[in-house]
Amino acid sequence: LNINMPGDSDLEIEEAFRRAQKAHNNKAKLVASLKNRYNKLEDKTEFHEEFVRCLKYAMIIYTREPAVENVIDFVTRFAASFETPVNENPDEEEEEEDENEFLNFLLNFLLESHGANSHAVRFRACQLVNKLLGSLSENAQIDDDLWDRIHEAMLIRVTDKYPNVRIQAALAMSRLQDPSNVDCPTIKAYMLLLENDSNPEVRRAVLSCIAPSATTLSKIYKRTRDVKEKVRKLAYQVLAEKVHIRALSIAQRVSLLHEGLSDSADSVKEVVKTHLLPAWLRMQQGDVLQLLHRLDVENCAETAVTTLQAIFSMATSPDDLQNGVRLDERKLIPFVKNKGNEGEELLERLLPETAIFAEYLYSYLKSITQLSEEQRADMTQLEMVMTQEFIGQQLILLVGCLDTSEEGGRKRMVAVLQEILLMPNTPTSLIGLLVEKLIGILRDDAQKIQMVAEIISDVREPILPISEPVDENEKRRKQVKLAEVRVQIMEAKQTLEECISCQDFSRAAELKDSISQLEELKNQLVLEASQSADNIKEQRVEKSDAKTLLKCLTMCAELFKQMNIKRGICPTMNALIESLILPGVSNPNPAVRNMAVICLGTAALHSKDLANTHLVLLLQITQLDEPKIRISALRALVDQLLLNGLILQDKPAPVSQDDSNEQPEHQAEEESTVQSILKMLSEFLDSEICELRTETAEGLAKLMYCGRILSPKLLSRLVLLWYNPVTEDDQRLRHCLGVFLQLYARASRTNQECVEESFLPTMRTLFNAPVTSPLSEVDTSNVAELFVELTRPSALVQPAAVQAVSVHDSLAVRVCNEILRDTSAPEVRLYCKTLSWLEINTEPGPANSDLQLLLKDILQEVKDKHSIRIIEKLCNQLNGDRCSKSAGNQDTTLQNLDDHNGGGQKKASTAKNGKKAELSSDESDEENVPEEPPSVRPSRRAKMAAIDKTKQDLTALMNQEANSS
Repeated sequence: LNINMPGDSDLEIEEAFRRAQKAHNNKAKLVASLKNRYNKLEDKTEFHEEFVRCLKYAMIIYTREPAVENVIDFVTRFAASFETPVNENPDEEEEEEDENEFLNFLLNFLLESHGANSHAVRFRACQLVNKLLGSLSENAQIDDDLWDRIHEAMLIRVTDKYPNVRIQAALAMSRLQDPSNVDCPTIKAYMLLLENDSNPEVRRAVLSCIAPSATTLSKIYKRTRDVKEKVRKLAYQVLAEKVHIRALSIAQRVSLLHEGLSDSADSVKEVVKTHLLPAWLRMQQGDVLQLLHRLDVENCAETAVTTLQAIFSMATSPDDLQNGVRLDERKLIPFVKNKGNEGEELLERLLPETAIFAEYLYSYLKSITQLSEEQRADMTQLEMVMTQEFIGQQLILLVGCLDTSEEGGRKRMVAVLQEILLMPNTPTSLIGLLVEKLIGILRDDAQKIQMVAEIISDVREPILPISEPVDENEKRRKQVKLAEVRVQIMEAKQTLEECISCQDFSRAAELKDSISQLEELKNQLVLEASQSADNIKEQRVEKSDAKTLLKCLTMCAELFKQMNIKRGICPTMNALIESLILPGVSNPNPAVRNMAVICLGTAALHSKDLANTHLVLLLQITQLDEPKIRISALRALVDQLLLNGLILQDKPAPVSQDDSNEQPEHQAEEESTVQSILKMLSEFLDSEICELRTETAEGLAKLMYCGRILSPKLLSRLVLLWYNPVTEDDQRLRHCLGVFLQLYARASRTNQECVEESFLPTMRTLFNAPVTSPLSEVDTSNVAELFVELTRPSALVQPAAVQAVSVHDSLAVRVCNEILRDTSAPEVRLYCKTLSWLEINTEPGPANSDLQLLLKDILQEVKDKHSIRIIEKLCNQLNGDRCSKSAGNQDTTLQNLDDHNGGGQKKASTAKNGKKAELSSDESDEENVPEEPPSVRPSRRAKMAAIDKTKQDLTALMNQEANSS
């Protein structure tokens, strides 16, 4: 652009805009040239008007065209070039105001345009404000009034209907926030968007801008549970880069690592590994142990182990793993991860010898403090012992890392583990783990059973020193006799002295002999008394206290758990069942009873006969005992049904008449048991005991997923339980059922048919729920969409071959018949909506014809105009007018499942809302938001946008305008 060339300045501005569209032009030169021209002008009004005229061509285009983006970038650079450094000299303020004249003019124009009817203009106005504010320096000065107007305008635009406008407004407000002000309107707007905006790109834009503070931290933290992977990922990045570990509570730290490292999306796991963990480690000067201390490992051991595995998996060389800690002067390292061949060599250098470690383990466990009942009331002492037990547990776990192939070390470890198990003061919490490691070291199955049985026997019937019972009369008689002898000796000695003094030597000789005999008699009596006192024998004494029985049952449970169930029950195991487990089931102590029930349930897995024998007992316990014991019995019962494979159905198959007489009786008895179990489980779903209800739901989910139960009624109960507001705080139940419903429906067509069959009973229950019932609060539209998504043919893991009737086809017939039952019912509108969401086969055929007849009947009967429009549209589709069919439905995922689980927006939001949000975000601006790889399967709208995109050139529009003027 030749600035010195004479001519109309209008052409020069237009030429600058024309050139700015091309990416290869040097925008810095264009800016310098145009600014040079601008500075020479005395009256700048005409320049301003022409500049805005050219800018408007770019502002009316909504799509992200390269030419338009280049113009926007050029305008930003040009406006920002007028910013002058802050000058402390007050005399030059007037000059600075002149310099800022164009910048103020442009911002004023954008603020006048931000409320335009065209969403394109609103988008571009916010985009330019965002870019302008972003390009200004930290200490830039803007008129206070103008600043306030910008703030007000952007606060309005963050509530715009179009997500892209909200994104740009949110980004523009980044420099307008004041984290120190609790009433900052920008912060409040940001928090509102994070909580409620349905568009994930808006939530991401806000996350990238919002300043962490005491007020905003909880909102940022909550986004790590967002339904959208990209939002969760960015939330973890923000926490890693902007939030100190000390600002988070221990519970939040543990939750972040637990959920982040087990996230369903690999990208989220990766960002926790590569951003969050390294950032936290840097804050602890790279000290892994210090980081573990910040996570309270005693209460969150699993998360700590997962965290360590993540840290060590990032180690680039074996040397990175040597930053362990020594327990004492001997070579004892707490944790190490294999790293190929180099890692194997490192293990040999790091791991202690088995015998040395065995001695260390024994000495540590022996030193665990024993507390009396009074001392246990002191929380300080109790916490100290709990810490010791936790350390002991970790040391026992390390036994699995040792090399036990060397015979000497292996034997010593076995002996130490035996000794520890026999010690009366070994904490009960460590018994199961000790038995597991002992069984793991032993190689022969028979030896494993025999050794554990012997330990149980020694603990229950230890060899104790026992004194024989003494006859008290005999003991008293001997004591009297001894006393008499001693008196006689004293008298004889006194008489002897008198005889000697009288010189009666013959009498003295007799007395001397008599004294000697009495002394012998006395010594004999003393010896007999001492022998009587020391008469102690060693013999086995059976102990029946609760602590001993609990210890024995714990060992027994671990033994049954570790043994292969295909081996069956050997005589030794049978003896344990008869002498220890069955008596324990009726023990008055609840802890003993509970462990005995666990043992019985585990033992029953080894033998069908044993399972059948004690099935009724387990059923009784599930209904009669304390909640904890009932749950243990219920788990045992579910395990039996999962393993032994009773195919339970709502309606038992009819008994064949060709069978023998015994067979129908046996089958009827079995069916009766099955029905009683189903009835009991169904009643438990209504239990007021939260834990029992959750355990039952989880058990039924397992049985249904494994095909042991095929019951639309029970499936309906589970769906209703999942939606019931009463279970809102039961996270385990909600999570379990949410995962189950997805996996179950996707697994097979048979399962989808079961879901289809449960649809109408579920909807009727909701529609008929009285106002006093919590189910009356459930969003029925959301439930209907859930069933539609679960039964989509495309949702199957292995889609079936093309079939005449799909699950959606048969569901459509069911829904039509339900509408015709009462066409004036208020639920008819929702049922018609449901029909519009289904993937119905439009190919000609009997199914198509039957459905069309039903739809015609509905059109004649239904009076609701909205419903009629939906049915007419569906009729057109079935007639072959496929253009009207919405393809959007096919792109939806199980969005409502995620929303319902509390990951994203409001619980009441439906899958349809989620769908709209997804479509709106296809063209979202991701500026200042970390880039993401493109979606594997773009939506239909995204595809159409890509096809229709052309490289628009604003020049033609400008020329057309110029020619017409």
